Amino acid sequence: MLELTDSHAHIDDGSFDADREQMFARAGEAGIRHIVVPAVDQASWPRIASICARHAQAHPAYGLHPMFLDQHRPEHLDELVTQLQDHHAIAVGEIGLDFFLTDLDPVRQREYFLRQLRIARDFDLPVIVHARRAMDEVTSTIKRIGGLRGVVHSFSGSLQQAERLWELGFHIGIGGPVTYDRAQRLRHIVGTMPIERLLLETDAPDQPDAMHRGQRNEPMRLADILRVVAQLRGEDEAAVATATTANARRLFKLD
Repeated sequence: MLELTDSHAHIDDGSFDADREQMFARAGEAGIRHIVVPAVDQASWPRIASICARHAQAHPAYGLHPMFLDQHRPEHLDELVTQLQDHHAIAVGEIGLDFFLTDLDPVRQREYFLRQLRIARDFDLPVIVHARRAMDEVTSTIKRIGGLRGVVHSFSGSLQQAERLWELGFHIGIGGPVTYDRAQRLRHIVGTMPIERLLLETDAPDQPDAMHRGQRNEPMRLADILRVVAQLRGEDEAAVATATTANARRLFKLD
């Protein structure tokens, strides 16, 4: 069986409360050996810690997501430091910038993003970054802070923007959107990019693949994303699975 890593899945989401154990079992049957579970706000940290403590497949990341800006408080940044000191974590995330939603104050977003990047650097942890209509600023900020590594998840930028990330040693996370025929720019990037910079993800419960549009997404669907990525690259599924899992293990120090 292929061994896969879902590098981004919000399996603490309430939509999994009724069948979370079955979801883990289905993921295992599909070859998903590792699931990275990023946080969205301070309230989600204990829930994620509890789930990951009970399931060896799951690995926690803690952070403050830009789309949940109204729920964040300045003291949560200090609490993030304490959380990372007192609890195992493989990354700081999900963090970033979102300029698509116009009601999110960009100044406050930048303050949280900058502080969390510095926290990640201080703890020598990778970052899991959300960037929507903010790719250039995200990349320039990462470069300015320096000493960082990580992944821009659900990448949707241009080839040139991807190349700038790769030059900084960053990965891009690819999930359900690549399975849609209309995503021609993304499919071209994935088909030709350096495989050592590629991570696979589901972003469950969001962003289902084209074969399951409108349904709740879950980690077992990573096998469908793998199939499309391998086809786009003209490579064997096993080779892509091996490479992307090795990338995730190396970035997040899963071993």
